Amino acid sequence: MKSIVVIPTYNERENISAMISRLHDVLPEIHVLVVDDNSPDGTADVILDLMKTDNRVHILQRAGKNGLGTAYCEGFTRALNDGFEIICQMDADFSHNPQDLKRLIENLDNADVVIGSRYISGVNVINWPMSRLILSYTANLYTNVVTRMPIKDATGGFKAFRADVLRKINLAKIKSNGYAFQIEMNFKAWRAGAKIKEVSIVFVDRVNGESKMSKNIIFEAATLVWKLKIASLFGK
Repeated sequence: MKSIVVIPTYNERENISAMISRLHDVLPEIHVLVVDDNSPDGTADVILDLMKTDNRVHILQRAGKNGLGTAYCEGFTRALNDGFEIICQMDADFSHNPQDLKRLIENLDNADVVIGSRYISGVNVINWPMSRLILSYTANLYTNVVTRMPIKDATGGFKAFRADVLRKINLAKIKSNGYAFQIEMNFKAWRAGAKIKEVSIVFVDRVNGESKMSKNIIFEAATLVWKLKIASLFGK
């Protein structure tokens, strides 16, 4: 099926060309849509140059840094409008292994959403400080307890969707970012009756560039799970 991976970027010039090359080594037919938030380091220039010789590479340029959630939603909407049947998401910094994307797509044969999970078979994270690992693991336990979603890694950002699932979610109403965005998308897919499957991956912390994690992202996720829970009680 016609497949695309959406990759949001902000200052990922050091990584993005190598990431796209590696993706095409593994999945020669996959299209790549980079959603760039006007990166000061010229990430968009790299993509525009690649597009001159590769019709599998696309860009969606935004005016500024407007958040991960809106970047994905705009990218997903573009992919749906362009007729892609499988729509994936991943980071640009090699935290997600392109080889694993092939496994995620293959597992859509018997699922609607496939999540690359760091916690489905123990803890598979490399190079994170213990404080960051504890935060992530605890956030997932907290999300599971509050929402009752049967997902071990609800905050992970490595996923493959069937297009029909994304059509059931009102992407225009998704306003969350970071951890919260991942949780909200999983919750709405689950509530829409999607069959969600987790596939074990190894997550490796970025080598180049800077992490976008912040206290605001953590707070947003912590409050969102209760908003989702309450809304679900009223059938929303």
